[in-house]
This record gives sequence, structure tokens and C-alpha cells, in this order.
Amino acid sequence: MTCFTKPEDLRVLITGAAGNIGKCLRDQLRGRYALLRLADIAEQEPAQAGEEICAIDVRDMSSVERCMEGIDCVVHLAGIPGVDTWEKILPMNIDGCYNVFEAARRQNVPRVIFASSNHAVGYHRREKFLDNTVQPRPDSLYGVSKVFGEALGRMYADKYGMSVACLRIGTFRTPDHPSEARQLLTWISHKDMAELARCCIEHESYHFAVAYGVSNNLRNRWDNSNVKFLGYQPQDDSEVFAAEILARNIPEDPIAAQFHGGFYCPLEFVGTTDRIS
Repeated sequence: MTCFTKPEDLRVLITGAAGNIGKCLRDQLRGRYALLRLADIAEQEPAQAGEEICAIDVRDMSSVERCMEGIDCVVHLAGIPGVDTWEKILPMNIDGCYNVFEAARRQNVPRVIFASSNHAVGYHRREKFLDNTVQPRPDSLYGVSKVFGEALGRMYADKYGMSVACLRIGTFRTPDHPSEARQLLTWISHKDMAELARCCIEHESYHFAVAYGVSNNLRNRWDNSNVKFLGYQPQDDSEVFAAEILARNIPEDPIAAQFHGGFYCPLEFVGTTDRIS
């Protein structure tokens, strides 16, 4: 990626800007860059100073290419945001993800930041600490789509020289607090989410990186030590909510409790967990 010494020189595109994470980034990164182009198929609030609103359908290559024109970095958030049918995931999270990377290549966009998910590695046992070197272990078709996006990003980095970051985002919530026991491990605050995105947008030069989107939680089991170079230093800790959440004494599903992916893991599950090492 071209080295930008000043954030104010950057022209940044956010796809899925009308979603919860998109709105967070819009609010917290507003005014930082030369341009924040906000793209979504849904209606958005009118543009403010330094912003542009762009209508995009990630299933349509021509609309994606149009939104890419003159952009330095894409933060790709658009897509189906959780468990759903393959008929919905395929066009949005598979075809749409390809369209974003390919449109970026065609428009000479040097950097793409892909919103992956912890559900790309959800069937790893929860007692295991995970870093960016663990094998993919998706817990759902949604997780499969995120593994696809990470693999696609790796190829575009290696084959086309693009700078790519994949963010395995944990539990992002609006309102901005965890609501159950597993989220004490996986929560990422709005402030930390924006800071992680900022670090990936503004870092001078990296080829390919996978980072976990998680706050500085006492109970965190995801390890970002291999990507310290990004400069991400989360500040918030879910432990301030722990007493209130644990006092509810709500039991977790026994299958969900065994794996990083939580409640996604028992959905449609018909196997035996002892076969999942």
C-alpha cells in the first residue's frame, strides 16, 4: 500500500455503513480523513462535512466499482451479519465479498479491511487460546463465508499485492455492553472497534494480517500478539459488567459452553462433541 503519512490524505470507503458497526465507525472516524464514503443498500442519514453517501449493492459489480473510484482503503462490512440460509449467504457474503475485492483490484484500491468473525474459528475448544495461526474451524455457514473472505483476502494480497487485514470480530453490541457470560470473553466496545479499524486503515505498510476484534477483557482468550505491529491497544474491559451478568446465573447451553463460537455451535448440531478435538 502507498505510504500515507497523514490520515487527512486518505479517502476511505465503508461498505455496510448503515449497519451497527458501520454507524459506529462513521461516528467515531468522522472528520479524520479527506473523505469518508459511506455505502449501503439501505437508506442513510444525509452526508456531513467530509462525507459522501453512496448507494451500493454488493451483489452488483458495477455498483461496487462505482463506489470504489478514487478510494485508498475499503472497510468491507456489508453482508449477512449472522446465521442464515445458504440462499441468503451465498449472494451477499460469497459473491458480494468477491465483488468487493475484485472491484478494489480493478480500481487500484491498495488496501481492503475485511470484517471477518470469530465464527470462522468457532469450533475450537474454548479452553484453547487462539491466535492468528489456528486453522479455520467455522461453526456455521456464516462462519464458512468468513473463512472464504479471509482466504480470498490472502489471495488478493499474495497475487495482486493488495494490503489486506481480516478482523475476526467478537461481540459488538448496541447498546454498548455485554449481556451474557460468554460475552465477558468476546466483547468489543464501540471505542475499541473504531480504534482497531483506525489502526488497520492508517498503518504504513502491511501485506496480510488477521486480528481479533476484542477489547482488553480480563477473560479474553484471543491472542493478538502476532499483530502487535498494527498498534491496536484496546482500552475497555468487560469485567466491569461481570458481577451484574454473573448474578443472573443463566446457564449456558452445554454444547455452546465447550467452544469459542458459543450459541452458534449447537444450532442444527447432530454430532458428538467428543469427536471435536
